[in-house]
Amino acid sequence: MLKDITIGQYLPGESFVHKLDPRIKILMSFLFVIGIFLIGSFIGYGVIATFIIIVIVISGIKFRNILNGLKPIFFLIILTVILNVFMTGGSKQIFSFGFLRIYEEGLIQAVFIALRLILVIISTSLLTLTTSPIELTDGIEKLLSPFKRIGLPAHELAMMMSIALRFIPTLLDETDKIMKAQMARGADFESGNIINRGKNLIPLLVPLFVSSFRRADELAIAMESRCYKGGEGRTRMKQLKIRIEDVYAIIIMIVIMILAIFSKLIFGL
Repeated sequence: MLKDITIGQYLPGESFVHKLDPRIKILMSFLFVIGIFLIGSFIGYGVIATFIIIVIVISGIKFRNILNGLKPIFFLIILTVILNVFMTGGSKQIFSFGFLRIYEEGLIQAVFIALRLILVIISTSLLTLTTSPIELTDGIEKLLSPFKRIGLPAHELAMMMSIALRFIPTLLDETDKIMKAQMARGADFESGNIINRGKNLIPLLVPLFVSSFRRADELAIAMESRCYKGGEGRTRMKQLKIRIEDVYAIIIMIVIMILAIFSKLIFGL
């Protein structure tokens, strides 16, 4: 399951989505996440789901990779749905058993929350799957550069965020290796209930922390040996440029979000 986490992974490609400016993709993801929480109808989520499927097809990313990324949060989705179903009140009761009551409003709210979680994970996964760490760093730095006037370290902050994303799959691989090494010595991570499994994962934390600090130290030494002094005076071989395709992409994105948010008024549903 650890290998199913897609956030932080990058799959090279030559698709239209891969070639979009990273600044545009970051802005689109940001607007997408905000828009998801403003949608209040099933037809709106249908519009968004159709748009996401089209983007996945255009990007050339396999649906299996996207669906695998949802496995690690499957338990969180189910737990969130259950809590919203039984803890959200309303005026129209549809089920009652003892002290347990299910209202139509709670059921709708639970479905909305589940859809929002799924769409947010898919959108963030698409961003990292189609954008290299270097492009993400450059895009974040360019977007944050106007805040340099108030003292915000744009380059350092962008570098920190990109390194954190890049190290997600690395740490997952390290965790998988440690688990296999301990399983070869008799450790059991699969049997028992959820609480026992959680306790069995505690011995993973110490070697994982040691490995993380070691990798961080090696990265710092490598950056210092290459005379890295921050973003001041640094140049880039490839300069980011907004193309007409990027403008079309963000316009289409805004139109889709408007259709989804105001679907009740537009479609009369």
